[in-house]
Parts: sequence; C-alpha cells; structure tokens
Amino acid sequence: MKPPSFDYVAATTVEEAVSLLAEHEFDAKVIAGGQSLMPLLNMRLARPGILIDVARIPGLDFVREADGGLVIGAMTRQRSVEFSELVQGSNPLLHAATMHVAHPQNRNQGTVGGSLAHADPAAEYPAVATALGARFKAVGPDGERTIDADEFFVTYLTTCLEPSELLTEVHLPSLPERTGWSIQELARRHGDFALAGVIATVTLDGSGQCSAARIVVFGVAEKAVRASEAEQMLVGQRPDEGLFEQVAEKAAAGLDDPQTDVHASADYRRDLARVLTRRALAEAAARAAA
Repeated sequence: MKPPSFDYVAATTVEEAVSLLAEHEFDAKVIAGGQSLMPLLNMRLARPGILIDVARIPGLDFVREADGGLVIGAMTRQRSVEFSELVQGSNPLLHAATMHVAHPQNRNQGTVGGSLAHADPAAEYPAVATALGARFKAVGPDGERTIDADEFFVTYLTTCLEPSELLTEVHLPSLPERTGWSIQELARRHGDFALAGVIATVTLDGSGQCSAARIVVFGVAEKAVRASEAEQMLVGQRPDEGLFEQVAEKAAAGLDDPQTDVHASADYRRDLARVLTRRALAEAAARAAA
C-alpha cells in the first residue's frame, strides 16, 4: 500500500505550523509521530494535499508539575511518559494506561498530543483525559485557548480543534487524596486496540464511604463516555461487591448503541463494559482504602 502524493513541510516553530494550517485548512494534516496518520495515508483513508511535520518544533516535548497536576507537551513521546519517574509518582493512572498503548516500538514514535488529537474512541489517552478532566491548550491564528476534555472530544476521530489550530500541551489534574484508580481493558492480542475498556476512580471519605467517583467506558462508542448516572450510585455508599455489581449493570445499560464491527458485537461490548466496570471499581476502591 502506498499513500497518495502530497507536499511536505517541516515546521520549525508553532507560529509557522499555525500559519501553514491557516493557509491550507482542510487540505492539511499535522504529522507528529505518524503512528496513526501513516496507516490512514497508506490505506488512502486520508488524502491531504500537504503534511505539516511538527516533530522539529522545540519546546513541545516536556513533562512537568504545574497547577496541581502534570502538564505534558504535545510532542512528548509515549515512551518518555512510560519511563518518567514524575509520571509514575504523580499520575500512576497515566503510566498504567501508557503500558496498554500498542508496543514499545510504537511508543518510541507515538506522541501524547498525536494520540489525543487523533481521538480514536478505543485509545487509552483520550479515556484518561476524560476521566481526569484534562484541559488542552491549542494555538491558532488568534492566539491560545484552553479547552476542557468534555468539549475537546467530539466523535470518531474528531476533536473541536479548528483546522488552523495546533494542540501544544495538555494539563492532567492529580487525583485527590484517598482516591484509587484502575484501568481495565480487553483486546484480542496485547497491544491491539481495546474491544472495550473502563477507567474508574473512587474517592473515600474518613468513614470509608465513597465521596466521589468517575467511570469512563472506551472502545464501545464514538468517543470515551462517562457513566454519570452509575457514578452517582456510589456516592454516599460504602463500597462492596454487591454495590459494584449494581453500578456496573447501570453503566452497561446506559451505553447508547455500542458499536458492532468485525471484532465484536454490540451485545458483547455491553457485557464487557459491565464486567470491566465491576473489576475496575473493585480495584480502585481497594487502592483508595490502602
């Protein structure tokens, strides 16, 4: 398979990349690590007239603490996240999710910003961003803007970024004290995209009751989705297996028409969501209580 012909420009500054995007708009595609875009080009599912390479732009590859969480540059390689002691210590959920991303060879090239901007509904990073309430910084011709995760992800492979905007960084808040987390997913082979996955966080108060929870299901719909009604069933309750089963049933039942494809049926994905939610809640609650 070979991609269609296209022009190529290696931008050296954010301003240059934004200017090129504004000039070419829908005819342009940004390439960072290329782990998602190149297969689309080779299968001719994407046919841009010009590729704008942002890999040479300095200042977009970093991980640092700020504003009660981590700020990660869009060009930060997934492999850097994997080996970052700061990530392992400050955001173990992100680190665990990274270990589910494809294979080491892919993580060597794949970028944090590339995965988020690609917005694959079965990918781990968009699900983590949704679970943590991430904030994204994008730069366009009119300057910078900050976008909440709930607004950023729109539908399949689609974000709210304008054609002339470039994602430059993401802020991932830290989990509150006495909060446990879990990521559970099922794939046909290690490194494949998940047939279904669940991220759960559970926060316990001093008496051991749940004061807050988040449940995000991914790989089943047009984007990672929060099971908000199921989350509310946990608040004010003392976690136990019976409660987890009820909440998992609610989370699965609340999914609107899970997708059916050659890999799994809608019914199978719904049942996976139920099982994985129960497992994720049990692990998150155990971590919160430890």
